[in-house]
Amino acid sequence: MRITCVLCGDRDSSEFSYLGDASVRRPVEGDESDWASYVYLRDNPAGRHRELWFHANGCRLWLEVERDTLTHEIFSVAAARDSR
Repeated sequence: MRITCVLCGDRDSSEFSYLGDASVRRPVEGDESDWASYVYLRDNPAGRHRELWFHANGCRLWLEVERDTLTHEIFSVAAARDSR
């Protein structure tokens, strides 16, 4: 799979570290069940999905990647700081 970094251009996915679902938001305050859900519960979607990737072996930029988890087709890549 190839990911186009917004700073470095087209790169192999081995240069990146996968963090996970980009739509998960840290609870501001809440009870233990809110935190347990945040830490331990994740969906495993089949299809189009927004993810966070870190360009560990490159410019060290966090990226938000929208891709299809079945075909690995990438639809968009943006710096994570720009998409929030």
